[in-house]
Amino acid sequence: MDIQEIRKQFPILHQEVNGNPLVYLDSAATSQKPVKVIEAVDRYYREYNSNVHRGVHTLGTLATDGYEGAREKVRKFINANSTEEIIFVRGTTTGLNTVAASYGRVNVGEGDEIVITPMEHHSNIIPWQQVAKATGATLKYLPLQEDGSISLEDVEKTVTSNTKIVSVMHVSNVLGTINPVKEIAAIAHKNGAIMVVDGAQSTPHMKIDVQDLDCDFFAFSGHKMCGPTGIGVLYGKKALLEKMEPIEFGGEMIDFVNLYDSTWKELPWKFEGGTPIIAGAIGLGAAIDFLEEVGLDNILAHEHKLAEYAIERLKDVDGVTVYGPKKRAGVVTFNISDVHPHDVATVLDAEGIAVRAGHHCAQPLMKWLKVSATARASFYLYNTESEIDTFVKGLIKTKEYFGNVLY
Repeated sequence: MDIQEIRKQFPILHQEVNGNPLVYLDSAATSQKPVKVIEAVDRYYREYNSNVHRGVHTLGTLATDGYEGAREKVRKFINANSTEEIIFVRGTTTGLNTVAASYGRVNVGEGDEIVITPMEHHSNIIPWQQVAKATGATLKYLPLQEDGSISLEDVEKTVTSNTKIVSVMHVSNVLGTINPVKEIAAIAHKNGAIMVVDGAQSTPHMKIDVQDLDCDFFAFSGHKMCGPTGIGVLYGKKALLEKMEPIEFGGEMIDFVNLYDSTWKELPWKFEGGTPIIAGAIGLGAAIDFLEEVGLDNILAHEHKLAEYAIERLKDVDGVTVYGPKKRAGVVTFNISDVHPHDVATVLDAEGIAVRAGHHCAQPLMKWLKVSATARASFYLYNTESEIDTFVKGLIKTKEYFGNVLY
C-alpha cells in the first residue's frame, strides 16, 4: 500500500489552508473523494444524465444500468444474498430511521424492550426513543466498561425474552471501540430479538460480511467511504423487508395506483420512492471499486498503525487525556487540560490541521465521560505518520499558547 500514490488520487489534499499544507484528520465526519469517484459522477451528468427505470431511450438505459450496477457492487461489497436486500437511502440516518419507523413501530409494543448503548450516535438513539414513546416499549442501555467497551456478559444480562430489537454501532465515532456485533447478534437471536447495526464507521475501514455477522439490518453512508454525500445503504434480510411497509410514497415505488388504494413494487424498489439518488449511487459504486483496489485489510492495518502512533506521540503533550479502549479503530478522541476542545480545533485550523471538536452527535456518551465536549482526530487511508507529527506539534503550540494566556 503506497500512501503517496494513494494521496495523489485525492485532489483536495494538495492545497494550503491558512498558509500551511492541509492536514485532514476529520474523515470520521466525512472522507475526501478520489479522482475516480469525482469523474464517475461528472461523467454521469455530462454523458448520460437521465432518470432510471422509466424510459426506454438510450440515456435512460445507461443510467439504469449504472444505478443498478452500483447496487450489485454494494451487494458483493457487504456479501448480501441478493440485490433485493440492498436499499439505497440518503445515509445511515435515513436507514436507521426506516427500520425504526417501518419495522419498530409495527413489531414492538407495550412491555417489549429495545436495547442500545450509551455510545450510540444520535441517529441510533432518537429513532428508538420515538418508537418507545409511540408504542409504550422500554428503552434499555447496555452498560459500558471503564474503557468504553462492551462486555458480552452484560449483553447476556441486559437482553431478555422481552427484548424485540437490539441496535448497536459497529464502531464508535468517538471512542473508536470496535463492538462485537456478531456475538451480540447471536445473543439477540437467542432471545427472539432482531439485530440492527450502525455501520457508518466500520464499512469504510474493514471488510463487512452481513451474512457472517448475521445482523438483520445494517446501515452505512457513502460519504464516509470515499463516495458522494447524500447516498447510503440499508441492508435488510429479505424475509423481514418483504413484510415491512414503505414509509415514503410516490413515484418509482408503486406497482399500480387506484383512486382509493395502491400496491407496491417488489424489493428493493418499494422502499425507494421518487427519483432515486442516481449520481450518488454511481459515485458510491466507483468508491467501492477504489476501496477494493486498495484493499480493506490494508486500510484497516494502516489505520491501526496510525492510531497507535498517534496515541504514543500524544504522550509528548502535557495534560492530554485520551478516551477509549486500547484496541480501537482509526479514531483518537482527547482533551487537553484547561483548554476547551473548540479552542484546540481553532488553533489547529490556523496551522492547516482539520480536526473535529464538540459532542460528535453523542451527548449521552459525553455525559458518561463526564465532559461537555472533546476534540477528535480521525484517520483514513490517505493519512501519514508525518501528518500526525504535524498534528502533535500543533497541539504543543496550542498548549503553549493557552498556557501563556492563562498564566
